[in-house]
Amino acid sequence: MGVLDGFAVTFGKLFKRTDTGATVTVPYPEAKRPKAERLHGRHVLNRYDDGMEKCIGCELCAGVCPARCIYVRGEENPVDDPVSPGERFGFVYEINYLRCIHCDLCVEACPTEAITESKLFEFSFTNRDDAIYTKAELVVDDDGRPQHLPWEDWRPGEDEHTSAWMRATSPSGDVEHTGLVAWGSELGWGVRRPERGQRGEAEDRLLADEQAAAEAAAAEAAAHADHGGSDHDGDAGHGGGHH
Repeated sequence: MGVLDGFAVTFGKLFKRTDTGATVTVPYPEAKRPKAERLHGRHVLNRYDDGMEKCIGCELCAGVCPARCIYVRGEENPVDDPVSPGERFGFVYEINYLRCIHCDLCVEACPTEAITESKLFEFSFTNRDDAIYTKAELVVDDDGRPQHLPWEDWRPGEDEHTSAWMRATSPSGDVEHTGLVAWGSELGWGVRRPERGQRGEAEDRLLADEQAAAEAAAAEAAAHADHGGSDHDGDAGHGGGHH
């Protein structure tokens, strides 16, 4: 194949249209292709609903990292102002993105669901120091969303589903565990709903209906209990007045 033949292939792909009429190419960076919810992107350090950090400084993520890109140092929690619910917290937390291979082994190793990954992978470092993310840059903000740093190209939706990969995993590969909530709540998000897809569309729909019915029944029971307590208090007050 000659040089001109190669150019012909390139230009043919450039103007080729699919059956739906859309061009094959995407005008990046003005537009991006849709990303999978389980995409391994830039990490975040999560918090609990009350704002406390989930990281307990155990250093398991650093120990399991095959690229040796994570550096963690734990420290005892201050008694008067604890940072995490445990005895220790992550005093130092750094990730070197010049080494990270986004394998997600750190997410699997974490016992408190502290570290997860977002859908962002567009970085534009101008120096090596920017490539080493510190704890101050990794911890989510007060709304539970990743911080947007100047050299990152965030788009709407890329800071959501930061724990999607973890929520889609079946423990020990057992499909029977799919859809069962086995994770805690997150600041700004609460307890996220499980993902579907490993059982099949029909079974997923049935399981979702069963879970929705169970949640509705639990909410109704809680409301009835509150109403019953109010009635009981009213009756007790009325009885006291009668005597």
